[in-house]
Amino acid sequence: MNYPYFRFLVYCILITISGYVEAQDSTVRMAPNLENINYPFPENYISLTLQGESLNMEYMDVHPEKPNGKVVMLLHGKNFNGAYWGQTAKDLAKNGFRVIIPDQIGFGKSAKPDHIQYSFQLLARNTKIMLDSLGIQQLYLLGHSMGGMLAARFALMYPNVAEKLILENPIGLEDWKTVVPYISVDEWYQSELNQTYESLKKYQLQFYYDNKWKAAYEPWLDMLAGPTKSIDYPRIAWNSALLYDMIFTQPVCYEFKYIQAPTLLIIGQRDRTALGKAQAPKEIQDSLGNYPKLGREAAKAIAHAQLIELPGIGHLPHIESYQEFITPLLEFLKN
Repeated sequence: MNYPYFRFLVYCILITISGYVEAQDSTVRMAPNLENINYPFPENYISLTLQGESLNMEYMDVHPEKPNGKVVMLLHGKNFNGAYWGQTAKDLAKNGFRVIIPDQIGFGKSAKPDHIQYSFQLLARNTKIMLDSLGIQQLYLLGHSMGGMLAARFALMYPNVAEKLILENPIGLEDWKTVVPYISVDEWYQSELNQTYESLKKYQLQFYYDNKWKAAYEPWLDMLAGPTKSIDYPRIAWNSALLYDMIFTQPVCYEFKYIQAPTLLIIGQRDRTALGKAQAPKEIQDSLGNYPKLGREAAKAIAHAQLIELPGIGHLPHIESYQEFITPLLEFLKN
């Protein structure tokens, strides 16, 4: 991948159309690792050497005023970073929990590698290294969307670490590659290069928020759309393409039966997220991402699972309908 060439090309394009772009939206042009964005809590970093590259992994470590001795780790989704857990972390800390919120490699304030082979095992191992550096031996684990896939993988790899598991509208509850034609990394890359503020907002409106936009959603869109204006965006887009390939080709749903930790599934019932749905045969597209059905199947597959169904809520319960999300979460964590 000739990144200097791509960076130069993108630079030329940005200069040429900068007036047009600025007229379309007011998104701040963001640095590739969101250096110009403040997170809700102080940032910490560990250094990792992965596949020949030295990379920094960011995390937030929120300490409660009155500790209850328990730790909760929050794992973000594919189109997000740790910052969107701000309110959740504040309420958990008020209830005595220490809260760890990493940005995975390739996301948010963590490094975007030039060359890397992603796997959920790699991300889980990185996360375990971070926890080891903090001396954390056991915790409760909450993952949203792609973070749900990672949380499940972490619980499978480190069953003695994950005391409880919470999956909030996790993706990967079905194996898309059995019905969706394979999408190459190069195809994902071209698609990511074409992303704009408008295209990303349109997607989120349709698939996350039932076409009802609120000002409170804007920061999470800005953090995703802002880097598209960066000279380094081709590298960000390349990482995103590799991550989509990881999600598509590495399902965890077949291993749910091996999860030992007591598990809570919080499932917004309006969600219809499915990777590659548009490329699937038209006659089965509507059957993909059926979260009411998938949530119940997952609850049956996991030995010690509880299911909370949230009617009328989409892919982001903790953003779209926070109280309906935090109430069962706290009840599960305290019992």
